[in-house]
Amino acid sequence: MDITKRFPQNPLLRPSDLNPAISGMEIACLLNPGVFRYDNKIWLLLRVAERPIQKEGIISFPVYNQQGEIEVLSFDIDDPNLDASDPRVIGYKGEDYLTTMSYLRLVSSTDGVTFKDEPRFPPIFGKGKLESFGIEDCRVASMEDGFWLTFTEVSPVAVGVGLMHTSDWKSFDHHGMIFPPHNKDCAIFEEKINGKYYALHRPSSPVLGGNYIWLAESPDRLHWGNHQCIATSRKGMWDCARVGAGAAPIKTADGWLEIYHGADDNHRYCLGALLLDLEDPYRVIARSVEPIMEPMAEYEQTGFFGNVVFTNGQLVEGDTITLYYGASDEVICGAQLSIKEIISTLK
Repeated sequence: MDITKRFPQNPLLRPSDLNPAISGMEIACLLNPGVFRYDNKIWLLLRVAERPIQKEGIISFPVYNQQGEIEVLSFDIDDPNLDASDPRVIGYKGEDYLTTMSYLRLVSSTDGVTFKDEPRFPPIFGKGKLESFGIEDCRVASMEDGFWLTFTEVSPVAVGVGLMHTSDWKSFDHHGMIFPPHNKDCAIFEEKINGKYYALHRPSSPVLGGNYIWLAESPDRLHWGNHQCIATSRKGMWDCARVGAGAAPIKTADGWLEIYHGADDNHRYCLGALLLDLEDPYRVIARSVEPIMEPMAEYEQTGFFGNVVFTNGQLVEGDTITLYYGASDEVICGAQLSIKEIISTLK
């Protein structure tokens, strides 16, 4: 049951629409933007994934070396020690590497459809050992004291959640890793509830448990506790393999509405909804039985990694959610949903 109205202009952005920010690289994918309003414009904070221009018979990919500089590693595609079965991850002699280097990049729009590069605002690259494979999938919480960015830090030793704060998008306060490995898909609520900050996050367990959505609370957005699991994957359903939060939950008269992603055993990603109690967000009131959005369009079914719709950014005006999402791990698209219609599917 797909109730979204896709923009007829989709895809809004393709890799060829931007120039690489890293010398000698090409843009392989545009993914999963954070979304916010600033300076009377609509902004997307894109995840841009770049890689060396590929040569026949060789797989090349970038990493940060010990000096913090980007270095290119290359392997013969016929090397028996190489596992290149997943376009996103390379395995070589027991070590895993990402096939691309991700960073964050701002684009702006006056109409919400046509986006342009913003050279006044430099790209945001990973820094330090815990971001040596890049930074990914940033959520933007717009709050009274500025913008709070939660994103995935990726390195050979960890996948965890980093935090930055900015008021002008030119200077950033870096607060380090706030949710330790293995964790991602963190979305901070954009207002306090009973004097506390709340955040959804997604720890992963390889043995007990799984890829589930958890909720935590904080006095200051830096220190988090009272972690509780609020949504698990569901056997035999569209979200049987993993679930994760999208953007910040939307406050409605019926509860906090969270649009989340779920994937099945075939790595097919869809979107659904959770409804959380306004005063006690640990209490789940309702959850989608069927997806509210599925990869149906051609640009959602084929690409760098097909059959994917994935969002971590949206704008809300009245009853309308304008959703910006990544399709097939390659292009950026837009769609709209009705809050009332989503909630009606939950009742």
